[in-house]
Amino acid sequence: MSNMEVHYKATGTDRETPQDFFDKLDKEFKFNLDPCALSGNAKCKNYFTPQEDGLKQAWNKYGAVYMNPPYGREITAWIQKAHEEAQKGATVVALLPARTDTRWFHEYIYGKYEIRFLKGRLKFNGMKNSAPFPSMVVIFKTS
Repeated sequence: MSNMEVHYKATGTDRETPQDFFDKLDKEFKFNLDPCALSGNAKCKNYFTPQEDGLKQAWNKYGAVYMNPPYGREITAWIQKAHEEAQKGATVVALLPARTDTRWFHEYIYGKYEIRFLKGRLKFNGMKNSAPFPSMVVIFKTS
């Protein structure tokens, strides 16, 4: 694997958000939906599994949504969906890799939504080491 491949290699949809990190955001936003979860790592009472395909579901009826999408090639579809649901009235708070050089960052995030860059590297639940990339929280919300 080359040095750059590590930045684009997904480890699956089970990269679970650290609970204390989620709890701080939940205290601020009071989440009602986790649209890309597994039954064993869902952060909200309401969630969609890969079988239910959160990309095909409506999120705006839930109000505040927490999204930690798969970080592979499908990430663009999740970010586009978060943008679309925000346009319909949802507040989508997304934990994302801070890939400011990507098309999805410039098309759907930069200059449109609040971005909170995380200091240091996040250590996802169940992972031996911290992530090999910086992270950011994006608040997809229209005022």
